[in-house]
Amino acid sequence: MKNIYFRIAETDPLTQGGVLATVTAATGSTPQKPGSSAFFVNGKLIAGTVGGGVVESKVMEYAGRCAVTGESALLGFNLDKDAPDPEEALCGGTLTILVDAHPLKHISVFREMQQDIREGLPGVLVTWISTTGDGSMQIRRYWTTGKTELPLPSESCDRIRQEAAAIITSRGKTGYREIKFPATESTGPARFLLEPVFPLPRLVIAGAGHVGKAVSYMGRFLDFEVTVIDDRSEFANRKNLPDADNIIVKDIGKAMAELPKDKDTYVVIVTRGHSQDEEALRPCIGSGAAYVGLMGSKVKVATMRSGFLENKWATEAEWNEIFTPIGLEIGSQTVEEIAVSIAAQLVAARHTAKKN
Repeated sequence: MKNIYFRIAETDPLTQGGVLATVTAATGSTPQKPGSSAFFVNGKLIAGTVGGGVVESKVMEYAGRCAVTGESALLGFNLDKDAPDPEEALCGGTLTILVDAHPLKHISVFREMQQDIREGLPGVLVTWISTTGDGSMQIRRYWTTGKTELPLPSESCDRIRQEAAAIITSRGKTGYREIKFPATESTGPARFLLEPVFPLPRLVIAGAGHVGKAVSYMGRFLDFEVTVIDDRSEFANRKNLPDADNIIVKDIGKAMAELPKDKDTYVVIVTRGHSQDEEALRPCIGSGAAYVGLMGSKVKVATMRSGFLENKWATEAEWNEIFTPIGLEIGSQTVEEIAVSIAAQLVAARHTAKKN
């Protein structure tokens, strides 16, 4: 699922009844973790999730009331097996969920975030929760890439700025944070939610045939930014590839050479023939990509390996880093099964990259 804030950014700002629910804290075994969000309009789920089941049902009901009253709140859920309400005895644990009755008030913040992410800039969404004089909840949101000052109280500004900078430089190793400040003589108690938002890992698919199309669907579903390359316009088009974020109609080898590759790049080579595979693979050798996978039979792979080593296009060590034949061994036969096996290998590679 793509970032839910982008879904809000693309919503008509005049939409009535929009409510955003976000898990802010969790203990024990829970269906979702801090940062998980769901967007509702007039009590109907539009995108995302805060856990499903009883929790989501109750949050949806509350969101419907918020759409009418305009009052935000923090809700607590007890999922412990010993909870007095048997409906909540699902996982064991507790959840705190922020229900924001006016998320579209911050649509400019979400749009700024969306633009920065599209440009490859990571950042942190800062949500400031405080209480007004009449006891109602006030929610303010800011987006920072670490280059701008945040309009926060002096007693919290430096700490929040430092924490946000640490999250950004961690490149995803540091996650969601909640920071509380006690009341002072001039301000009441406040809490800040710091949510990291990073550009999606890039999935580059060389080949827009049946397998490439199926992998592009899986890639979008698994939160990759999907780019598909093919030199055939009858395949490389929006009708054939509705799930691709970017479609490049160009000589495959040239396009692959021009595309930047780094530790957030995942390459799947599933072209229509041996020569196209070779042209697509050569620019990937030693590129620093997190994953390079090549589809082909054992005979084809062995032939290509010999050619790459003999022509010094790759060293033995570089060739051994290629995932080929591509995909996890699950006995795949159909196009869809092959795509699933490739997608599973991509997920495994992505988690390995995060650990490293």
